[in-house]
Amino acid sequence: MSAAQGLTHLAASPAVSQVLLASKDGPGPVLRTVVLLALIGVPLTAYLLLRGYRKDKD
Repeated sequence: MSAAQGLTHLAASPAVSQVLLASKDGPGPVLRTVVLLALIGVPLTAYLLLRGYRKDKD
């Protein structure tokens, strides 16, 4: 099976077709997902990185 045949088979999948049709409405759903992940991921990453710099209370 060539790469082109594999992509044709993938494009025939109903789930992929729905995603492709939904993405024609604009960047809305993708942009919302990116913003949501950024709002959750940035503070979590900052916490995980900065907790190593906390001074121990002796």
